Amino acid sequence: MYRFVLTRQWVCLTLLALLLIPAMTKLGFWQFHRHEHRVAQNSLIANSLESAPVPVTELTSPGHEVPRSDWWRAVTATGRFDTTHEVVVRMRTSADERPGFHVLTPLLLDDGRAVLVNRGWVPSGTDARAYPTVPKPPTGEVTVTGRLKADETTEDSGIKNRRGLPDRQVMLINSEQQAAALKRPVLGGYVELTAPVPSSGSPEPVPEPDHDSIGAHMAYAIQWWIFAGAVPVGWVVLVRREKRDREEDARRAAAAAAGDGSGDGAGTDAEAGVPA
Repeated sequence: MYRFVLTRQWVCLTLLALLLIPAMTKLGFWQFHRHEHRVAQNSLIANSLESAPVPVTELTSPGHEVPRSDWWRAVTATGRFDTTHEVVVRMRTSADERPGFHVLTPLLLDDGRAVLVNRGWVPSGTDARAYPTVPKPPTGEVTVTGRLKADETTEDSGIKNRRGLPDRQVMLINSEQQAAALKRPVLGGYVELTAPVPSSGSPEPVPEPDHDSIGAHMAYAIQWWIFAGAVPVGWVVLVRREKRDREEDARRAAAAAAGDGSGDGAGTDAEAGVPA
């Protein structure tokens, strides 16, 4: 009664099941690895935020690519803000998702180099192509504290680096691009300012990165693995149901055939007992 599994329909169904099991298993491990990555990322962020501030020059230099292990490290820098070469970064939102700009101001160090400082967010106003109102940074020599970040690229951020932008507006925070405008060495990466906090409340400081949420990746992984385990169970259930249906059809066919045969025999006997 199981020979039906060799029919074209059942062979195709079995092959589909055999393909789904490893595919779903792999998808489960993909979500599991994403969960592990998120947990490791949260741990890295938490440790970096809790670390004692160090001079930014100890972690980066001109042309240096800030490794992920140094992202969000607390750093300090002492110098003078250069508002002449200050630019704003387009397509940035506030903590409550309002559109605007990030204010990027070079801090000129005593050794002739510079470091880019993201002073925070300002609203864009009615005309996004106009340079926004940006409060002045502190004058004179100042020591700032912030979180070290790597240079932004289109590949990492997904933001296209468009040309033909209005004056003093950029799409990405990139030390190499700003070094060309400043005509001096610029430390790789940039600093997200955390102190001193502007007394006016503007620019709004960039909030800390989220390092508490782990997302639903683990739940998705378990779901995929359950689906993978359900495939062979479902296949067996379908086979047993098909076998039961076929047996029921066979019994009905046999009963119908027996009934037809009994009726024919009775008619012959009756005809035989009728006098000529």
